[in-house]
Amino acid sequence: MTDPQTKEGQDLARRALPLLDLTSLNEEEDEATTDALCARAVTSAGRVAAVCLWPSFIPQARGRLAGTGVRIATVVNFPGGSLSPEKVAEQTAAALADGADEIDVVIPYHSIMHYPNSTQPDEVLAATREAAGDAVMKVILETGSLAKPVFIEKAVEIAVRNGADFLKTSTGKVQIGATLGAARIMLEACRDSLKPDSPRRVGFKASGGIRDLDGARDYLALADKICGPDWASPATFRFGASGLLDALLAALGQGDGRPAATSGY
Repeated sequence: MTDPQTKEGQDLARRALPLLDLTSLNEEEDEATTDALCARAVTSAGRVAAVCLWPSFIPQARGRLAGTGVRIATVVNFPGGSLSPEKVAEQTAAALADGADEIDVVIPYHSIMHYPNSTQPDEVLAATREAAGDAVMKVILETGSLAKPVFIEKAVEIAVRNGADFLKTSTGKVQIGATLGAARIMLEACRDSLKPDSPRRVGFKASGGIRDLDGARDYLALADKICGPDWASPATFRFGASGLLDALLAALGQGDGRPAATSGY
């Protein structure tokens, strides 16, 4: 167990803080919770990589975070992954027009599980990639529902060939979120994308249930082992969480470690 009062705990917190996508995707979000989320994104210990929130709050977050360097992420085809390619492309274009920097799109994971010959996953991601242009596209695989390695591997393959910039574990809306077993499969794909003949570098985002230093340590250690000790950076590795921020700040002497009321995943 990582002791937050030790140098090891403090070093881990300093490393993890700038990798955080501060996330709040509860049903009851409003202007007040969005303001609170944005206020937490820049701390005396440093800023997070991004805030991830519902599309309707993008303009508000853009105004609150102007000049901070914190990126704005939002979700499309969320959480069920069942919309048409046209609708997902429409959601993506609207989010970017409102000021989003990053798009977290749910792959049609039910099709992968139940309809092995379906072209829907490819069509949805291709449409999202086209609509996203140069914006960052994170593909949410919902690995807790896919569960079996063969399904996770197939989802990874589809995401990579359709231009994913990040492979993301979970929506945070199903019982099982991020797991180290799923992360291993995804990080191996990230490692393979480092090869000279790879058309695109792919990053990794762990989301769903990571709330303490031990969780952050385990995922970073796995990334270091598979992709190399210098690989994880905000451009290649993210944590999708809000509760984790409290643990990181507590280790850095900036809080008491209790999750804030705005915590999302």
